[in-house]
Amino acid sequence: MAMGPLITAAAVLGGLNVLLLLPLLGVWVRNYATFRTGLVAGLIAFAVAMLAENAIAVYFFFSMQSFYAGDPHVQQAVLVLRSLQFVAIAGLSYTTLR
Repeated sequence: MAMGPLITAAAVLGGLNVLLLLPLLGVWVRNYATFRTGLVAGLIAFAVAMLAENAIAVYFFFSMQSFYAGDPHVQQAVLVLRSLQFVAIAGLSYTTLR
């Protein structure tokens, strides 16, 4: 069964979230090596957790397509949550990397 457009968009956003989190994690690990503060350690923990969550979500989008295909409301909810997460991570990336 092919993925619908909403779940495809959610999977793409999950992949973009992973791509945005990788440079953030790199910057924060480098900063932790320099400053050794709890705040930066917390940012690293946040990035690792979000990276794992998004990578697992992308895996499930492709391995369990029928699970998401059944209900359009579930597809909409997943897309909205991935979109909000993308906006939050993009804003954090912009602030951190500039």
